[in-house]
Amino acid sequence: MITARQCKEVSVRVLNDIGILAQLTKIVADKGVNIRAAAAWVEDENKGVVRLVTDDNLRAIDALRAHSYAPEEIDSIEVPMQHSPGMLASICTKIGNGGINIKYLYASAPVSDEICLAVLSTSNNERALVLLNE
Repeated sequence: MITARQCKEVSVRVLNDIGILAQLTKIVADKGVNIRAAAAWVEDENKGVVRLVTDDNLRAIDALRAHSYAPEEIDSIEVPMQHSPGMLASICTKIGNGGINIKYLYASAPVSDEICLAVLSTSNNERALVLLNE
């Protein structure tokens, strides 16, 4: 049974420089904040985006602001799921069959247990939550 829930990601625009991701994640870690999921990508030659799902967004945001970053919270959905073939396809199918566009998605794979975490944002998060929890 999938139990999707609304979550907030910490989103930070960064320079596309070597070591920026290491610096940013160390700032968060030094405040004792656990990063549960992360995604990072380059938008253009000079800029990138980092998205974090943490166990304490307020502390993460405060720490990043103290280092001159401008983080913001983004509404998204987190879906804990079994690590087995077809689970991600099932999630995407439910959303697609509901006529909802997935803007982005990233997921983890477990190391020692059998639960993964998918994080996504859609064109209609409220409706996607209903579909995923049916």
